[in-house]
Amino acid sequence: MNNAFDEIQQSAKALKIDIYATDVANFIKDKEYDTRQLAAIAEILKHLRDRKEESIISTLLKMSRLPLKEPKTFQGFDFGYIRSKDVDKLKSLPTLATLHSNRNLAFIGPQGVGKTHLAMAYGRECCLQGYKTYFLKATELNQRFTEAIKYGREGSVVNGLVKPSCLIVDEIGRCVFNKENTRLFFDMVDRRYSKEGPNSMVFTSNLMPSQWCEYFNEDESLRCALDRIFDDAVVYVIKGDSYRGKNLETYSITTAAAKNK
Repeated sequence: MNNAFDEIQQSAKALKIDIYATDVANFIKDKEYDTRQLAAIAEILKHLRDRKEESIISTLLKMSRLPLKEPKTFQGFDFGYIRSKDVDKLKSLPTLATLHSNRNLAFIGPQGVGKTHLAMAYGRECCLQGYKTYFLKATELNQRFTEAIKYGREGSVVNGLVKPSCLIVDEIGRCVFNKENTRLFFDMVDRRYSKEGPNSMVFTSNLMPSQWCEYFNEDESLRCALDRIFDDAVVYVIKGDSYRGKNLETYSITTAAAKNK
């Protein structure tokens, strides 16, 4: 009986229905409902709560810009390729401990070692746990800043990038940010640095952060941004060969010269 009351209370709260335990108890008493009928009410409300949560997660995934048809997941990442004593730390990423402790993440390493897969899997897990996530390439971020400056929308663009609990910027080092865009990059990082609640920025790059200066054209703004990004962060430096091409099949075929008739 108590479990059914607890489930009704939890479901009502999730559905944002103003209801109190005493109201439910009085209603059950007035209607003379038995245990089975009370359980049925709890089951209906739980079903509605589950449907609402599924709808929220679906919306978060659609808005995240993460791939939906072939999603990148932690279950789909081959941890068997990882040879490191720190592999357990990598496997703990789905707990979202970094998000809840307001720590940033960075995956650094050569192409094809799974950096983007891990970043996307982390973002997807954020969505599944109800946190707004947004994914974009560094080239897209750069272009967004350029257009914002052109049309005088710097404030709204930065605001939009500050709102998600998890912001993923993929492939730092694929384009050069000019001075104005570097300053907007700092503004975005600075705003997120002081953001309240669960909050994490996730970066992937082929370059160590000390080399990022080659792709940002305002040294002071970049230094300030890096200070904030890596003030409290978890950085995974991934070494090794590319995963890509492991299913490649190669055949050697020789042709003979045609004979003259």
